[in-house]
Amino acid sequence: MDHRETARILVAGSGPAGLIAALGFADAGFPVTLVGPEANGQDGRTTALMNPALKMLERLGVLDEVRSQAAALKVMRIVDATSRLIRSPVVIFRASEIGEEQFGLNLPNSALNPALAGAVAAHSGIVWRKLMVESWRLDADHAHAVLSDGSEIAALLAVAADGRLSPAREAAGISTSARSYPQAALVLNFGHRSDHAFTSTEFHTETGPFTQVPLPGNRSSLVWVVEPETAKELAALDDATLSTRVELRMQSMLGRVSVEPGRQIYPLSGVTPRCFARNRVALVGEAAHVFPPIGAQGLNLGIRDIDDLIGIACENRPDPGAVKALAAYDFRRRPDIVARSSAVNLLNKSLLSDMLPAQMARSAGLGVLGGFAPLRAFFMREGLLPGSGFAALAGGLRKQIRR
Repeated sequence: MDHRETARILVAGSGPAGLIAALGFADAGFPVTLVGPEANGQDGRTTALMNPALKMLERLGVLDEVRSQAAALKVMRIVDATSRLIRSPVVIFRASEIGEEQFGLNLPNSALNPALAGAVAAHSGIVWRKLMVESWRLDADHAHAVLSDGSEIAALLAVAADGRLSPAREAAGISTSARSYPQAALVLNFGHRSDHAFTSTEFHTETGPFTQVPLPGNRSSLVWVVEPETAKELAALDDATLSTRVELRMQSMLGRVSVEPGRQIYPLSGVTPRCFARNRVALVGEAAHVFPPIGAQGLNLGIRDIDDLIGIACENRPDPGAVKALAAYDFRRRPDIVARSSAVNLLNKSLLSDMLPAQMARSAGLGVLGGFAPLRAFFMREGLLPGSGFAALAGGLRKQIRR
């Protein structure tokens, strides 16, 4: 019996990026095979998705299912909570400044992942093989994946959504520049007495960011970046003691805090591939970029990867994995990925640095942002969608010229 299967698009990885990629390609009319086990549903993290990413979820028919479990992000605030000589002023970004009702939504992964999985299972254009890829063979015409049951799938294009260690990336011969940080993120949810007013606050500390993001009701999610040993010590505290530590760290901004069950620790690292597509394989999500959790970039950047890749595949329907198509994808994604990765890594390094010039540069940069509304608006628009800040500036200039 022949266990070979041919697909136009093979998506490797069944996390959020892989599920979104499978849905996006299927909606664009491509036959899709998704490979990867179903998530266990125990992920206590949340994902802050900005408006452009939410539009993608809306197109895929997933947003309405999760909206009731999400909280709007209307205000973002950066607070320098370091004790250094040079400190930055508080910077506040309001969505209303750029004519938006909200920047995005904070979604629990425990709601987002099942909704995406349900949409994939219900889509007639997707075959979901809930197995692992055992090995890859890439030739001039196809990408071949051998699965854990011995069956083989051949596709014109393999979408590597298989995470930061990406076996597909390695099989394609794409080398990476990797960095490990002396940091780990403690992730949890907590209740609080005062209303968060749909405001997310990122406290910058000497060990990294302490980021509160609103959830429905008087609840928020927290990503607290500290040294790895400190993360273990914090996670081992009883609920009452940890609640007090969280409240003190955030300067009692939301009143009395009560941490909820479920604490997770994630070591921080950075990975940048030398290229983003090669040998019938295109990288998306964490296979294409890994950096510290600053500024809600992760999955938002991954969704832009997917959107761009689908657009290029549609322009190259006869062979979406051809050299020309992959070169176009690499060219299109490189500026966005490199700019976001570099900015996040630089900010993270400046937080960890005891060097006065680095502290001054960070303080000056945030000071200018806080005090100059047009520049703040530019960065808010660019944060939502690359190029939109420049488009707004150009539009403003045209209005001035007409006057």
